[in-house]
Amino acid sequence: MRPIERRKVEHFLLSLRLTEEGPGNTLLGDVHLIHRAAPELDLEDVDTSTEFLGHEFEAPIMVEGMTGGFGLARDVNAAIASAVEELGLGMGVGSQRAALEDPELADTFRVVREAAPTAFVVGNIGAAQLLEYDVEALERAVEMVSADAMAVHFNPLQECVQPEGEPRFRGVVERLREVCSALSRPVIAKETGCGFSREDAALLVSAGVSAIDVSGLGGTSFAAIEGLRARMMGDGTLYEMSKTFAGWGLPTAVSILEVRSASPDVPLIASGGIRSGLDVAKAIALGADMAGIGLPVLRCAIEGGAEAVKRYLGRVVRELRVAMFLVGASSVDELKKKPVVLSGALLQWAQQRGLLSALSRP
Repeated sequence: MRPIERRKVEHFLLSLRLTEEGPGNTLLGDVHLIHRAAPELDLEDVDTSTEFLGHEFEAPIMVEGMTGGFGLARDVNAAIASAVEELGLGMGVGSQRAALEDPELADTFRVVREAAPTAFVVGNIGAAQLLEYDVEALERAVEMVSADAMAVHFNPLQECVQPEGEPRFRGVVERLREVCSALSRPVIAKETGCGFSREDAALLVSAGVSAIDVSGLGGTSFAAIEGLRARMMGDGTLYEMSKTFAGWGLPTAVSILEVRSASPDVPLIASGGIRSGLDVAKAIALGADMAGIGLPVLRCAIEGGAEAVKRYLGRVVRELRVAMFLVGASSVDELKKKPVVLSGALLQWAQQRGLLSALSRP
């Protein structure tokens, strides 16, 4: 097994060992929707469908890119893809670097399009790898999964605490600008558990990204995962460093406001600790267009295959519909315009950073 394939397996297994929530807090608990006792609509009137990057979704929900590049990942990706295809949702794949280096692993990613011929599928490559690969190689990643969009993931913290890490990001934004103008598919800038600031968002939008996926603090901690890997490899220093930084980053709710304040119009995916349809509703009311879910879907795929994934995601969609009903929103566009009340640490952050204007959407 090649080192990069072994690392994929370790990431996969260790993520399943982590607790349901990471060491951080999404701060979505500080987002309060306004209950309407007289919503003036029936539950059956609520329409959760939406459009994102030119694709129609039955609900504003994506499964985050998580895995690929080793044998078991093929079955996991196939199970998730089958579920999102039936539910009319979307999904991403894990980093395709392994398959670009070893084409024999491409099938672990390609299976997604085979199982989900009409779903919205997002490819994935690391931001640091933009400096290694030309556009032709990135197009191979697109073709591998017949991707509708390409995620470029930013993971500076993970690279710092990963035993094989490559924390080299100088020149990445300029290279991203070139990729955005040359690649055949829209580019989504995606974090990996630490969120994007408004300063990041302004840079990324100026570079030409078509959407931003915040992946904020409060979900899976890759710093924690890399720390466990470091301990397994006998590197106690990296392990202790990973514990120091396990709670580092911008909470998901904060990052939504940060990005939205920098760009009122950029298509925005809220991810990082999204666990329920109520979380989805709060994220959208706060400023997101879509919500991404990761670890719970992975666990369902392992424990019960496509049917378990479908049950879980189906429940999330139903919870979203109920939340929309309870605030009197018959559509996702109406939900985006509903008022929210902020409290606690989120309100303090928004006030100190001047982000409350991000809540004023037409």
